Amino acid sequence: MWHTLKRWLGGLSSLARRLVLQLTFRPPGRWVEGSHVESHRRLLFFHLPRSKRNYHLYLPGRYDAAKPWPLLVMLHGCKQDPVTFSGGTRMNQLADQQGFLVLYPEQRRLANAFRCWNWFDSSAQRAGGEAALIAGMVREVTAAYGVDPGRVYIAGLSAGGAMTSIMASCYGNLFAACAVHSGLMYRAAESVSEATKAMKHGSRASPENAARQALAQKDFAFVPVLVIHGTRDGTVNPVNADQVVEQFMAMATLADGGNAAITEFTSGEHGGNRYPYEIREYRRGDVLLLKKVLVEGLDHAWSGGNGEHPFNDPNGPEASRMIWEFFAGFQRRTQKAPAAAVAE
Repeated sequence: MWHTLKRWLGGLSSLARRLVLQLTFRPPGRWVEGSHVESHRRLLFFHLPRSKRNYHLYLPGRYDAAKPWPLLVMLHGCKQDPVTFSGGTRMNQLADQQGFLVLYPEQRRLANAFRCWNWFDSSAQRAGGEAALIAGMVREVTAAYGVDPGRVYIAGLSAGGAMTSIMASCYGNLFAACAVHSGLMYRAAESVSEATKAMKHGSRASPENAARQALAQKDFAFVPVLVIHGTRDGTVNPVNADQVVEQFMAMATLADGGNAAITEFTSGEHGGNRYPYEIREYRRGDVLLLKKVLVEGLDHAWSGGNGEHPFNDPNGPEASRMIWEFFAGFQRRTQKAPAAAVAE
């Protein structure tokens, strides 16, 4: 009963904030373009193609470097780039309303012909390769733009969702929370052929074994996760959402030593122009660890996105707002601790 009332009050508060912002003039935000290079990976005076990635950073209209800002890292899917991904998700408009920076790493065509993040590459799964480039980019932007290191979040769609699982598993000490939209779990595949099979039928790997491998990473810290998936996803089978939840549940249990039980709460939403959807929350006491949203009728697309762009379904629920409202409840402790992210 308390959790239902808490969600209702949170929704009412969010609606009030939106109404106030709509009545208040806000100056437009701006893009900043940059790149991150791993300086140790070069041949003579030339950087190797695998050692550099560009990025787009969105600064909201009221950005002021004198105060600490939250940062949201957004990893696009295949056949997307930062501009189309931001346009489809409308995350920049939300950043203007709520006050946070948005970092969009960009995959190179030279690295993947379809601009997919190579989440099935074994180097990324060992905290190297593209995962290391994204982590370096996050650290660079955090230091240069007055970002609050305790409020850095990451989300991704499809291949970007699978890479988000890697980032949360290998670089958990960077992030306060993450969101995996239509993605796969950490170490779901280790080759292109395995990746294709995992997308269609789910991974053959054990979520618990993946969790144990994550805990072996030197920068591991448990990261709360929001999982969003459509029941009609014909590209990434919804069973992958279950495996993401299983892996993060195992990480939460292993990181805590199995000392406290995790309780599941289930609810549903329907009505209006939105697809109906089921919500499952997993808590340890009053602390929210995982949340899964299964959207009835959604295919392989960003839920509630701008339908003018591919891989976006204008029918809600609005994933961007759900993601930010989930993230806003977490802040990473600055001191070292087993449970690195806590609800505010």
